[in-house]
Amino acid sequence: MISATAFAPATVSNVSCGFDVLGFALEEPGDEVTATLTPGGVQIADIIGDGGRLPRETARNTAGVAALSLLTTLGERRGISLIIRKGLPLSSGLGGSAASAVAAVVAVDALLEAGTPVETLMACALEGERLGAGSAHADNIAPSLCGGFVLVRRPSPPDTVRLPSPPGLTAVVVHPDLEIETARARAMLGQTVPLADAVRQWANLGALVHGLHTCDYELIARALEDTIAEPRRAPLVPGLALIKRAAVEAGALGCGLSGSGPSLFALCASPDGAPRVAQAMAAAVRTNIGGEPHLFTSPIAPRGARVLSRCAS
Repeated sequence: MISATAFAPATVSNVSCGFDVLGFALEEPGDEVTATLTPGGVQIADIIGDGGRLPRETARNTAGVAALSLLTTLGERRGISLIIRKGLPLSSGLGGSAASAVAAVVAVDALLEAGTPVETLMACALEGERLGAGSAHADNIAPSLCGGFVLVRRPSPPDTVRLPSPPGLTAVVVHPDLEIETARARAMLGQTVPLADAVRQWANLGALVHGLHTCDYELIARALEDTIAEPRRAPLVPGLALIKRAAVEAGALGCGLSGSGPSLFALCASPDGAPRVAQAMAAAVRTNIGGEPHLFTSPIAPRGARVLSRCAS
């Protein structure tokens, strides 16, 4: 029996000013998927680490849908059995559905030794993300698959731009004891945006991209502002403004919601200041939300999803 296992990392999407178009990868945590050949179809053999909450039906599972999309694209008649190991908390804003979908297509591609182009893997993973997030936006999928900072010019067909990361740029992510479903958070946004808010958001996104290219940390700090999504989602995270202020006062360049939340990210100019920022954010979370938050500190990971093993047993 031949199997292949792949890992896909957590991601921070939106990055304040890049709603649905910007994201970056963390080194860890992440999800793993093991794919094994079967006579036909796609089956979810097991899901580990979800507390029994995720659907086992292929058509309702992000990894299952992504794997099925890849098999269909390749014209592959053999089937696949998947084992999913969730290393990411559910509804955390860290790209959990994207990580499962990406790990699934990378594992299936390795199992079949298909050598599928990255753009095709991304398109198939996006089908899983469409199910998990309610729409096919690639700001989690692209960095989870490719690593680094990624700008998504267009999700379908995928058109992405890899952005540089200044040396030492470090992310701190704090995950409080909350869950926010992406579909619910997106429903809060409505369908229209005031022109002044849109113009300011465009200016911030352009400034952030330039700051990344020129290693201008002061410009990056000024650009980490969300005028569109975060103001509407703030009621979902108690004390959001106070947690953000604590991060900046501790030395962060800026702080905001990771994706739709409830996790928050902060960017630091160097790894040396990250522990102080993490401690300040965690203390603010304890005060304003309660519970003990999970902390992750990571450079902007240059590498995305990868094959961990391929073997015959």
